[in-house]
Amino acid sequence: MSHSRRDLTFLLPALAAAAAGQKPQLPSRTYRFEDIPVRDNGPNRARQVLRGETHAGFAIELHQTELAPGEAPHPPHRHAHEEMIMIREGTLEVTIAGQRASLGPGSVAYVASNEPHGWRNVGTTRAHYFVLALGREAQ
Repeated sequence: MSHSRRDLTFLLPALAAAAAGQKPQLPSRTYRFEDIPVRDNGPNRARQVLRGETHAGFAIELHQTELAPGEAPHPPHRHAHEEMIMIREGTLEVTIAGQRASLGPGSVAYVASNEPHGWRNVGTTRAHYFVLALGREAQ
């Protein structure tokens, strides 16, 4: 198999990053909703959009979830990274550090590091939302 110089211009930075113990940075790209693989989890569905690091080595992860009425994606929990939950459709009851709020389309919740939090769909239709995780878990 032969490679052109152009092929090597894309391959060499990734190899250099791997040799230095770094993950390659997330490339610029677009994500068409219908092209993102769907993972079924009981009555819920999730789409992993991206996971990686920025040019500065900052960890970032984005996924979309469709949550059935009455469902929660997981029990309340806490973690070192920060999160933003952005609601596209439906109604979520979001609890952060014991404070509850009912959030509808266009609403956003921000969860600081190590704050106990959780949410569930309190509506009668599927809730569609995005979760943007910022930073890494403590090592």
